Amino acid sequence: MDKVYELLMPNVVLYGVGALKEVGEQAKKLGNKALIISDAIMQKIGNVDTCETYLQQSGVPYGKYLGVDTEPTDIHVKEALEKCMNEGCEIIIAIGGGSCIDTAKAVAVLRTNEGTIADYFGTQKPFKNKPLPFIAIPTTAGTGSEVTKVTVITDTRTDVKMMLSRPELLPQVAIVDPKLTISCPKGVTAATGVDALCHAIEAFISKKAQPVTDTLALSAIENIMTYIRRVYNDGHDMEAREKMAQGAMLAGIAFSNASVALVHGMSRPIGAIFHVPHGISNAMLLSAVLEFTKEAAVERLAVIGRMILPEANEKSNEELAQIVIQEVKKLCLDLNIPNMKEYGIDEEPFKASLSKMAHDAIASGSPANNPKVPALEEIMDLYETCYHYDFSMDVNISKQ
Repeated sequence: MDKVYELLMPNVVLYGVGALKEVGEQAKKLGNKALIISDAIMQKIGNVDTCETYLQQSGVPYGKYLGVDTEPTDIHVKEALEKCMNEGCEIIIAIGGGSCIDTAKAVAVLRTNEGTIADYFGTQKPFKNKPLPFIAIPTTAGTGSEVTKVTVITDTRTDVKMMLSRPELLPQVAIVDPKLTISCPKGVTAATGVDALCHAIEAFISKKAQPVTDTLALSAIENIMTYIRRVYNDGHDMEAREKMAQGAMLAGIAFSNASVALVHGMSRPIGAIFHVPHGISNAMLLSAVLEFTKEAAVERLAVIGRMILPEANEKSNEELAQIVIQEVKKLCLDLNIPNMKEYGIDEEPFKASLSKMAHDAIASGSPANNPKVPALEEIMDLYETCYHYDFSMDVNISKQ
């Protein structure tokens, strides 16, 4: 039976060391005045100033909104949108992590469409008008938001992370410059790197996977598993930074088209309620969710196993699938990923939130893409498992 696949990505992707210098000329093609959306950290370390310099050199006027925090909310979107309207901006430029880029996506569509971002969450309400032109410039190798049609914004009234996936949310231009990731602290490098790995693995095992996303996801997994420890131990290793930036970008294209699955569905409520950065909450969940999923994804996990450990090619699919899980555990150990208790989430409010988190996870739609679709009670059990999760358990199995 014939089957046609769709693959969406930005119109222009510029990547490589020094790519940021292209922002001015790209902006000049898209409109007359830009709004830079970023945060105080990007301002402090000079990334916003550098972006401004290139805009000035190209004669592009701009305004700035620097109020984004670690997790984007509807408040950030409202404030940035007001700035955009008041200053008459025609182009959106986001420079920063996924929070800045996700905020900018919402601003770009709401500037030309009525209502709030919540009006479009969980509904079929369409964006009737084209968004403002949008340039995304990531400063972490993690979310892949610069190449996706996805935004995640927290509704501050309900403590729900609203995940929207629409073609209108795609940036027109993505500029991926690995030099911008050098400033990432070790903890951020680890969390965003595992986030990108999670994107790639979930895209590969997703029920919506397709041939091209499979190729992108496997390439991303290979890059990340090969270089993440190097970049964690030496943040100035430019080869590792470049490979990680490429891996995150490839993983972003893969999951934007193949969808994420159970890890992301469970991760968003943790971030919304307990304000855990998205990459860290994904990392806390990934190993346990893969253990839960393994029986329904043995063949796909075995493909990953043969790629990352070619010396284990003679092992059975079942053994290779287990090896992948152990390698993920070892990686989390090496990157000092905490479980939820170690991170500092109090157990009493955590247990009190189990039902809400599980319902919110299912409502997001992502768990339905998992090879093994969990019931509500199974998600609650998984949350409890992850609260005390021991990444060191059986980590030596892959050496056997």
